[in-house]
Amino acid sequence: MSNQKTDLDLEAGASRPLYPSMVESPELRWGFIRKVYAILTVQLLLTIAIAATVDFVHPIAHFLVRTRPGIGVDIAVFFMAISVLVALFFYSKKHPVNCLLLGIFTVLMGFMVGVACASTKEKVILEAWGLTTVIFISLTLYTFWAARRGQDFSFLGPFLFAALIVLLGFSLIQIFHPFGKFSHMIYGIVGCIIFCAFIVYDTNALIKRHQYDEYMLAAIELYLDAINLFLNLVVITDG
Repeated sequence: MSNQKTDLDLEAGASRPLYPSMVESPELRWGFIRKVYAILTVQLLLTIAIAATVDFVHPIAHFLVRTRPGIGVDIAVFFMAISVLVALFFYSKKHPVNCLLLGIFTVLMGFMVGVACASTKEKVILEAWGLTTVIFISLTLYTFWAARRGQDFSFLGPFLFAALIVLLGFSLIQIFHPFGKFSHMIYGIVGCIIFCAFIVYDTNALIKRHQYDEYMLAAIELYLDAINLFLNLVVITDG
């Protein structure tokens, strides 16, 4: 009897609108959301595995962080990741090309995260991963809760775009004129705030805006939010 009641509660929850003005089928939207988070989970697990390999295998970490050819490889991987990401946006709805591109992009990102971790203390990395997990889950739950009560975060789009351009501008400046330790920490704090807002904005889009065939785009957006939040938290905790 209790099992029947639980099943009924779950079915009722899945059939409830995710937000007050919802006109589409809640079951279809929940199916889409589960698909996106399944892809995101695989991406994050693969990223952790690759990053851990780069970080903990000392010869690989030494080559990539301490040698000039290794730094050249890092730069090449960065530009490859950008190229694959651009291609992924164009082919995000073309199966199986999108899956192949997503896999390549995730591997490249895992490699870059591993390089970032290789020059950082293990304690800092664990703290940053823990904070990233807590913040990401908390903001996700908050956005679903807020959407159910009629709040909408689409208005953040223009502000986040402008903030991202400014952040990228400062990143380019830092390459030629490195910041001091305090300025570097301020940069990390601002970056964390921006990508926390991106998590809310992209989760809101997952709930309301994305079409059912845009599961790859939705997963990539949330994946990049999580990775960038982690990297900025590393900057703060390492400071």
